[in-house]
Amino acid sequence: MELKAVLQQLNRDKKEYAKGVGTPLLVLAALGMVILPLPPFLLDILFSFNIALALVVLLVTVYTMKPLEFGMFPAVLLIATIMRLALNVASTRVVLLEGHNGGDAAGKVIEAFGSVVIGGNYAVGLVVFLILIIINFVVITKGAGRISEVSARFTLDAMPGKQMAIDADLNAGFISADEARTRRDEVTREADFYGSMDGASKFVKGDAIAGIVILAINIIGGLFVGMIQHDLSFGRAMEVYTMLTIGDGLVAQIPSLLLSIGTAIVVTRQNESHNMGDQFKSQLGNEKSLSIASGILITMGLVPGMPHVAFLGLGALLGYIAYYTSQQKKKAEIEKAEQAAKGSSAKGGQQQEQKELGWDDVQPVDVIGLEVGYRLIPLVDQAQGGELLSRIKGVRKKLSQELGFLVPPVHIRDNLELDPNAYNITLMGVGSGTGELKHGDELAINPGQVFGPIKGIETKDPAFGLDAVWIKPDQKDEAHSLGYTVVDAATVVATHISQLLTNNASLLLGHEEVQNLLDMLAKSHPRLVEGLVPDILPLTTVVKVLQNLLNEGVAIRDMRSIVQTLVEYGPRSQDPDVLTAAVRISLRRLIVQDAVGGDDEIPVITLAPELEQMLHQSLQNAGDEGAGIEPGLAERLQESLKEAHHNQEMLGEPSILLTSGMLRSVLSRFVKHTIPGLRVMSYQEVPEERQIKIVSSVGQ
Repeated sequence: MELKAVLQQLNRDKKEYAKGVGTPLLVLAALGMVILPLPPFLLDILFSFNIALALVVLLVTVYTMKPLEFGMFPAVLLIATIMRLALNVASTRVVLLEGHNGGDAAGKVIEAFGSVVIGGNYAVGLVVFLILIIINFVVITKGAGRISEVSARFTLDAMPGKQMAIDADLNAGFISADEARTRRDEVTREADFYGSMDGASKFVKGDAIAGIVILAINIIGGLFVGMIQHDLSFGRAMEVYTMLTIGDGLVAQIPSLLLSIGTAIVVTRQNESHNMGDQFKSQLGNEKSLSIASGILITMGLVPGMPHVAFLGLGALLGYIAYYTSQQKKKAEIEKAEQAAKGSSAKGGQQQEQKELGWDDVQPVDVIGLEVGYRLIPLVDQAQGGELLSRIKGVRKKLSQELGFLVPPVHIRDNLELDPNAYNITLMGVGSGTGELKHGDELAINPGQVFGPIKGIETKDPAFGLDAVWIKPDQKDEAHSLGYTVVDAATVVATHISQLLTNNASLLLGHEEVQNLLDMLAKSHPRLVEGLVPDILPLTTVVKVLQNLLNEGVAIRDMRSIVQTLVEYGPRSQDPDVLTAAVRISLRRLIVQDAVGGDDEIPVITLAPELEQMLHQSLQNAGDEGAGIEPGLAERLQESLKEAHHNQEMLGEPSILLTSGMLRSVLSRFVKHTIPGLRVMSYQEVPEERQIKIVSSVGQ
């Protein structure tokens, strides 16, 4: 049994060795043809094999679905070229040695091509041979070589991008790891194939040049051998050896031409799985083009003196093909419509069983929404060069860093009910800001002082209500020289959104956002967070305190100080207003820094002692802080504060109202919407290292 297993293994090894000897034997045989003389009969067989090989390769290039499926083509091209050149050497030896004995001395194939194909006239044969050489070298080989070179360069340049696209699809989950591996292998094989084709095209070009040189050498050598060695006359030697040389050249150049055509077909095809015949049929079978060509040919056939049968027959054939193609397309469209009708009827039958409504049918409102008219769609379409999406992303990032929490995304949709150039910003489903744009124009905003008017459409800046003018882009430099601030339409919308989100930041903060903030803080300060919710304060109270801070223009970036204050004061009081006041005191350095920067002095507006005492009494008598200020007093106070705030703005200094802790929250709500930009602080919120400078006292 062991001996039988050994014999079976030896047989398998022999078969494996035998599988790979074909190509080496073919190469060695080609080298043998260069060294050893071959009989004419064997030359006929090898020439016939060479022509058959070229035909097979050409047909494979035509019927291959995509170029990469014939990845061995560069190697096949090299082997076929070596074999053909070896045959040239072998046939040249036979022609020079035996050519004086007659036309069939070098083999029947060479004789047939030298006499039958060119009619026995060596002058005609020489012309035909040179024409074949020109077609092969100047037209086909040169064009195929150029395409191979460009394809190889572009394929190698695009390889990193294709690899990155595969990695992106894999990371996004669009493809599996096996599919990614397969696509990477295909990209690598494509680069190797076109790189090899770039080199293989040089073989074809060199073969064409070698054909011309071999022809000249054979004719000169034949004349020398015939006249000197065999005493033939010049005319007889010219006739015999030129005929055999041209026959030999045609036998070699026809396979070379076939391989050149195959090379050109491979490098000019797209790397997609399509049958070449189907591509010709689908892309050239345009019934309109065929009909026009048919009409032109029939018209030319009716002209006197023209070959009527050829033009009329071909015109009728093209007309029939156009008609047949049109009927086939109509038939396909009818079948497609019938299938669609069957599908819709089946779908209609399914829809008869109406599905019950569920909670999925209830769409929640968007936290932040942007609705645009149809003429503003290019602003939000990146395919059309719209920059608004990137601007909004920048606004969200900037506000998230400034406020201290992640600003929700902005959901954008078109609204046909809006004016074509209008947009609407919604917060919690409620319209909070509108405006109109001139897409493609620039908005020149008057910051308060300009050096002259500018021609355009007058309007208001939707974000801050400043005077503005819509101008053309070529007026931008003029507007800058006059002192205008010029922005594009996308910046107008982004600024408006930024202003609304800043003023309504408290609406954007909910329980989920606060819990995320606490979870982030717990990673670095776990003991501080774990004792807050729900042992000391419920999450709802923490949310309310943070909303109060945002509503008063205080960022919540310093969550550590905020939570530490809530942990300290939470056991004493559950009132959000009291806790907000305590947190503001702990954040006083941050509040003052946001208001005045690094200046040591804080310019403040104060209330006269009598007015402050009167407000205290009004609030105590009312019992409800929200409705304690008498209307007449509230009106006079509002006018005075507006004047003081305006004076500070004109001086370019911050506007801060300093009052007692009891009045701070009431006055903050009082001035929030009537005097935007006026900050309200209590005496306890002034840091010890800062100095107060009273710039105005209201009520004196």
